[in-house]
Amino acid sequence: MLRSEIIDDPAQFDALAPHWWNLWEQSSSATPFQSPAWLAPWWHTFAPGDLATVAVWRGGDLVGLAPLYLEHGTAGSKLLPIGISLSDYLDILCVPGSEAPVVTAIAEKILSIGWSQWILPDLPEGSVGLAVTHPKLNAERPATHAACPVLAIAGDETLAGCVPSRRRRQLRRARQAAFRCGRIALSPARGDPQTFLDQLIRLHDARWAGRGGGVLADAAVEQFHRRSLPLLDARGLVRCWLLAIDGWTVGAYYGFHHRGRAYAYLGGFDPAYAEESPGAILIGHAIAEAIHEGAREFDFLRGQEAYKYGWGAVDRWTMRRVWTRS
Repeated sequence: MLRSEIIDDPAQFDALAPHWWNLWEQSSSATPFQSPAWLAPWWHTFAPGDLATVAVWRGGDLVGLAPLYLEHGTAGSKLLPIGISLSDYLDILCVPGSEAPVVTAIAEKILSIGWSQWILPDLPEGSVGLAVTHPKLNAERPATHAACPVLAIAGDETLAGCVPSRRRRQLRRARQAAFRCGRIALSPARGDPQTFLDQLIRLHDARWAGRGGGVLADAAVEQFHRRSLPLLDARGLVRCWLLAIDGWTVGAYYGFHHRGRAYAYLGGFDPAYAEESPGAILIGHAIAEAIHEGAREFDFLRGQEAYKYGWGAVDRWTMRRVWTRS
């Protein structure tokens, strides 16, 4: 028998963590963006409304979780997912095989609180959120939301099995140009996430200087990453590398690896070394490492920047769903 509850107290939300991890490890649609290492720091950093997370239990086991909050406005209250805007994928977590009863329990519990719209963006294909139905909910037709270019990867570290020949030639030229500048060192940023973030922020800011600033220019976003990265790193989900030329760090790559998929989340490079293409060198290295680890896909995540297609990535769209009360 299922039991559902609304969690509106931050301390109770934090106490979910061990149960949340167990559920996340079972959920077939889970990505690092649905983990407590990502979403709990997001809530503690931004907290833009009232916590309204729905937890579904079977005995002492958490079998479903909808991390949500209420955003209040003049036109009414919206029920939104925790992690919105900074998370490339969002969804409801559910134990496989229990989707229908868990979704029903979540919908019924959500109807017990006041809101005018329930919005779930960034839903990947096959997500639990796409299956939500309830007679007391009016559902708009699912709409495409954002493109996440994905590269199917295979072969070996030469990248010949998956990356177009033109991009491989460009990568060889970039490496040769970097070698002409001095000794190259590619190193994993393990065990010291704060130092890695210092370098990433410095390089990201340099990259976006004079162009309005990048995402890390926001002090709250920086604080969020300083909270979340150590938690993700402790779970072995992070793949971070630094590129140095003659001892000077000129590029940083921040990504994830989970269940046969690598995710390229964020990067930065020193614009003084633009001709050496440190960003491309790091992405090439990240793809080669993902192949070595047995990944099947390299996900460039949200955004249709031209460089992603140069690597051979193909768009995979997320969806957006909106419900109102019937």
